[in-house]
Amino acid sequence: MKKNDKPLLIFDYDGTLHHTIEIYEPSVKTVYQGLVEEGLVLPQELKRERIAGWLGMNRQEMWEDLAGNLPLVRREAAAKEVAKQMKKQIEMGHARWYPGVREVLDRLKQDGYPMVILSNCSIIYKEANWKGFQLERWFQKFYDCESYGFAPKTEIIKTVLEEQSETKAVVIGDRDSDLAAARAADGIFIGCRYGFGSDEELKGSDLFLNDIRELPEKLRQLS
Repeated sequence: MKKNDKPLLIFDYDGTLHHTIEIYEPSVKTVYQGLVEEGLVLPQELKRERIAGWLGMNRQEMWEDLAGNLPLVRREAAAKEVAKQMKKQIEMGHARWYPGVREVLDRLKQDGYPMVILSNCSIIYKEANWKGFQLERWFQKFYDCESYGFAPKTEIIKTVLEEQSETKAVVIGDRDSDLAAARAADGIFIGCRYGFGSDEELKGSDLFLNDIRELPEKLRQLS
């Protein structure tokens, strides 16, 4: 433990800090329509609820679900194109955090909590958000799964703790992959009900958030 004895806060990104659907949905639809026009996939209605369900998956899992019959090389190309489309959306200022995120992060930083992000995202997406939201103001590092061969969070989190020289962690996220990561690290899990996961996914949470602005008080309950 570090000398201030604060646990490492490991944040999921999409559905926890970032209201990602606003840039993810149009990006996925644009890329899928391109595949339709090439005759590679059949037209289908992509409802927001289904698209939101892919948030929290890594891109390999997502494209297996959306277009599993597409050759792997084309799925990889499509995934990269979605990331590029989202990067453009971020650069145009269309990305939005949940209300209160900045204020909460300011408070936690002031209180001395070390913080990192662990996300099932691509490198290009990580870099766009790091720059667009000036994440270095709050976070020591943004861990993306692409840099680890799209390994699950349950594996990457062990590297996170080792690199950050921490033994105690609190994971904050909205999907069952975040809960599993917390358990793999023998950590506490705070489930975000306002994100893209279901209540069923989060039923094993130690604590719940209905709004990110509740986080400082929840952390006080753990001290």
